[in-house]
Amino acid sequence: MNDLEYDDLTDSVLLAVEQAVEDADADLDYESHGGLLSISFADGSKIIINKQPPLHQLWVATKFNGHHFEWQDGQWIDNRTGAEFWQLLNDAASKQAGVAINLAP
Repeated sequence: MNDLEYDDLTDSVLLAVEQAVEDADADLDYESHGGLLSISFADGSKIIINKQPPLHQLWVATKFNGHHFEWQDGQWIDNRTGAEFWQLLNDAASKQAGVAINLAP
């Protein structure tokens, strides 16, 4: 993957997360700027998603853990656990919110 493809892929996933947060039936908010997206929860906790251009990765920091995702076979995969991005995001958001959260692209 070249830098332009990386930027297109990460910009697309960040926009999809923004839209998913807006569409979610939950007490969530987000703020986005410069390749960083912060999802805020009612308890004040956050999930931070940010681009890592030199590594061609997408990093996710939750209240509980940090994850580094790489583009593999058409999806973002955590290079440590093998988890797919959207599944991990939903699991982490549900855990932080204390209720089931379904964010979908």
